[in-house]
Amino acid sequence: MVRRRSRSRDLGPPVCLGGGSGWRSSSSGSLGRRETPERLPLSMAAAAPPAGGGGCCPAGPGGGGGSVPVLFCFSVFARPSTVPHGAGYELLIQKFLSLYGDQLDTHRKFVVQLFAEEWSQYIDLPKGFLVSERCKVRLVPLQIQITTLGNLTPSSTVFFCCDMQERFRPAIKYFGDIISVGQRLLQGARILGIPVIVTEQYPKGLGSTVQEIDLTGVKLVLPKTKFSMVLPEVEAALADIPGVRSVVLFGVETHVCIQQTALELVGRGLEVHIVADATSSRSMMDRMFALERLARTGIIVTTSEAILLQLVADKDHPKFKEIQNIIKASAPESGLLSKV
Repeated sequence: MVRRRSRSRDLGPPVCLGGGSGWRSSSSGSLGRRETPERLPLSMAAAAPPAGGGGCCPAGPGGGGGSVPVLFCFSVFARPSTVPHGAGYELLIQKFLSLYGDQLDTHRKFVVQLFAEEWSQYIDLPKGFLVSERCKVRLVPLQIQITTLGNLTPSSTVFFCCDMQERFRPAIKYFGDIISVGQRLLQGARILGIPVIVTEQYPKGLGSTVQEIDLTGVKLVLPKTKFSMVLPEVEAALADIPGVRSVVLFGVETHVCIQQTALELVGRGLEVHIVADATSSRSMMDRMFALERLARTGIIVTTSEAILLQLVADKDHPKFKEIQNIIKASAPESGLLSKV
């Protein structure tokens, strides 16, 4: 049944600070097995500090109450504040957010460090750390090169169908071909039980999704005016799907809605697969340079057949025959082929 809706712990290093609705994923692994720490309320997610002791504010019961002065450092800034006596890692993170929230990229990973007098330098915050006396802490962004492997499984994948609408038919290059391939993908999603989210750009003026695209069983059909598909309703829907790690994205236009959706999803810790034979633009130059840019960003540019066969992964998969029937006739080899 299609639902149409109107638009409208453990703590540890590194910490991933986030705002708004987010997604929960497995507690270990990387995107494409990339780890996305659990997004918690109060725009914060944290993982446990590393083992190790020491520091000017050691863990321990410590007597007394009241507030303790702490210098919070980030980048070139240093701002004095106070925290309650006995405050731990989570309260320090909240204080960093309150002091520097407007300057933090909340989708980056960070580590909290403590200035240790005995070493005359910063060290990673000790496990079980509690503030008991004046000290200095800093938040350090991590620069980690993560290889995207691109593994897909039905249980951790969502399909995004972007703006395949009637009014785009005469303007988008090879629109008939991408409709045909998009329909194959939606058939595959139904067979494999993969959730599908569909958007329509300003449907009052641009019409609904084309009739050739069968929306039976999709999770959501949403109107939008924003170019990106990442609407609050979409974020909420993703949060309701356990273990989501990958998004298969197709539709129009490659250099506008597809590109902005892909970049926003990657920024939120999801792996994105763009289906090259199911996405196009009015201009082949725009399409080509958008796909090149997205591939350099680590987004996977692939084909519909590769996606469907990767999702079944084995000839003995119980749904393989049904998927094989979809791909028996090759996808159209249009002018899109030489413009990837």
